[in-house]
Amino acid sequence: MNKRKNDEIRSAVRENYGKVAASGKTSCACTPSSCCGTPNEVTAADISLGLGYSGEDLTVVPEGANMGLGCGNPQAIASFQSGEVVLDLGSGGGFDCFLAARLVGEKGYVIGVDMTPEMVTKARRNAKQAGFGNVDFRLGELENLPVADGIVDVIISNCVINLSPEKERVFSEAFRVLKPGGRLAISDVVATAELPVDLKNDMTFHTACIAGASSIQALESILHKTGFVNIQIKPKPESKTFIRDWMPGSKIEDYVVSATIEAVKP
Repeated sequence: MNKRKNDEIRSAVRENYGKVAASGKTSCACTPSSCCGTPNEVTAADISLGLGYSGEDLTVVPEGANMGLGCGNPQAIASFQSGEVVLDLGSGGGFDCFLAARLVGEKGYVIGVDMTPEMVTKARRNAKQAGFGNVDFRLGELENLPVADGIVDVIISNCVINLSPEKERVFSEAFRVLKPGGRLAISDVVATAELPVDLKNDMTFHTACIAGASSIQALESILHKTGFVNIQIKPKPESKTFIRDWMPGSKIEDYVVSATIEAVKP
């Protein structure tokens, strides 16, 4: 994929999620609710409960932090410890960051990185209003993380890395910022079949977390090449139920599925 095409994808993703942040509307996974055909009464809370978050999770975060943009629950596999440094790739309104901040405690620290200015502004406002002092939201691209070398214990991400047209750079950056023994705890979509060419070239399918999904084999290869060990990628077939609602009638559930991605920096 050439640089021009990569830049087009980034611009489309940035524009799309800027609109989501500015609108304040809840969303259906990676797709704005106006596009995904989900009934209006379905809220971000409903979506998150369906992804495995608890009712308590939804009540302890600032209002507006949960935007219903995920495809899983990376908290469930992160095994946070008190005092750890956490990095969230594509932090959005800060939902997963605020949950992590409570679990790592005052001695821990959480960094959220997002390339959409509107999302970073929203997350910072949420943090200030709720009095979260151990979180820091930074504007930046996942391929060029604004984070120092070797300072992070665990990296989380929720349905975001698929949006990057340069995933090898994303995982190389993740490897760089992790401490030895640091780990990945990621929820994302993976490809289970080759998407038709017309859909793969449709920018709407890129911004909807579909066209940019890589196969499990491709991701394993990237992670091995980057230097990660103990790689585990586990697809969740049951996720087809909610993926079907992202773009009704398009049969996208035949091509992508949610998965957990775990790995360790030796």
